[in-house]
Amino acid sequence: MKLICFLLLVFSPSHFTPDLAQVRKDFKLATNNRESALALRDKLETVSKEDNTLLVAYKGAVNALSAKYTKDNAERKELFKNGVLLLEFAVSQKPENIEIRCLRLSIQENSPKFLKYRSNIEEDKIFILNHYDKTNSKAAKDFVKSYILQSTGFNTEEKQRF
Repeated sequence: MKLICFLLLVFSPSHFTPDLAQVRKDFKLATNNRESALALRDKLETVSKEDNTLLVAYKGAVNALSAKYTKDNAERKELFKNGVLLLEFAVSQKPENIEIRCLRLSIQENSPKFLKYRSNIEEDKIFILNHYDKTNSKAAKDFVKSYILQSTGFNTEEKQRF
């Protein structure tokens, strides 16, 4: 009986780490689709600050993003606030990670001005421009490039560098 309980605990869905490549794809869909955002939020529900910092950043970004799909003001505020806290935690843990900086940039560029979560836009933009070529991860570079090319925060000349 103890063995069965142990196996159920070990193999329960809450112990599986989400696949980062799939999370990247899902996040792109979530930016413009309510169902995708809510599904990704559910998928990342078990991610905690002790997990991969990049997954923590994605969880924060998707929580902040899903706030726009919520009608209840209290829930919207809580989702955005918790998302920002997780995102800022990830940046504080890995300030040199270009993908985490890009996630924060995407949330700050697209958050309403009245939320006053826009103070790192220029800092993250400069960081990305200065560190893109030094990044070794092709997956991170692809994610950052796809965001930059559709962003209104980068001018044509800057976009041509990618």
